[in-house]
Amino acid sequence: MSKLAAISSKPTLRQFAQGAAQQNVSPVADFIAPVVDVPLSVMNYKVYTEKNRFRIPDTRRALGGRATEIGFDASDASFNCAPHALDFPVDELEKLESGELENILQEGAIACAEVAGLSHEKKVIDLALASAGAGTSLAITASDDIIDQLDAAVLDVIKAAKYGALMGVGIVFGASIWKAIKNHVSVRSRYAIAGKGGAAPLATLTAGDFGQLILGNPEVQASFMVFDDAAEGLAADIKFVLDKSLLVFARRPNPTRRDPSFMKTFRLSGRYMVPGSYMRDDNRVEVAKFDWSEDIKVTNTAAVKRLNIA
Repeated sequence: MSKLAAISSKPTLRQFAQGAAQQNVSPVADFIAPVVDVPLSVMNYKVYTEKNRFRIPDTRRALGGRATEIGFDASDASFNCAPHALDFPVDELEKLESGELENILQEGAIACAEVAGLSHEKKVIDLALASAGAGTSLAITASDDIIDQLDAAVLDVIKAAKYGALMGVGIVFGASIWKAIKNHVSVRSRYAIAGKGGAAPLATLTAGDFGQLILGNPEVQASFMVFDDAAEGLAADIKFVLDKSLLVFARRPNPTRRDPSFMKTFRLSGRYMVPGSYMRDDNRVEVAKFDWSEDIKVTNTAAVKRLNIA
């Protein structure tokens, strides 16, 4: 066994790699599509639509009768946690010159975790926008009330989820729409006097504070992730992934395979960013590899609303 293989199989490196992965998970990605740890790669999950809505079952049982079953049926779907992987090559010469091979592997774990986090966030937001459709326009003239419009959207999502007090609501803003909303007169007039605990009025408004202005105090985040939309070889075209859109959606921080949250990430339990190694065919480079399996799913198409600004 090579030195790299021996180190990559150590429990301490595995713990380090998974810790690095957790630290680099995008808060926005986990906010929109929280993780459901699952024991198998392929399993059923509940899908909710306008036609197949969540209904609260009658739990009463007649004497001698059967209980109501809440299992899965033919209308449900199955996820398939596809394999994902990132490699971090370590040249044989680099290994000869360095006695700190474990530090090199830790550096690789952090680098791979950062890239994995960014990739996951982009996939989650792209899927969320595609599922939410074109959306509707948010009225933002000086006479419009932003808060009242968002209150209405929150109520619509709560009714669409049909899960009562067990279901939370999340709002995630794109960069441009957040800038427009936090500086709008109907919002500034509220937070200018909304000091916390009798303290001085808020000088500015964070996304976390903004939820206090909305009906039900939903959790709020803003996405500032950017990507280059230009083809290879052309001048950079940097854009925000959400930009002029916001999403209001049903979410549980710790979802299951059954609850009617908008989106979920199904991931093999205890198998995120698992370290390993292999030798390339030229025998000059040994590769530190990091593997995981997951599947991102929209589980309730009705439980989201998209609002846009021009």
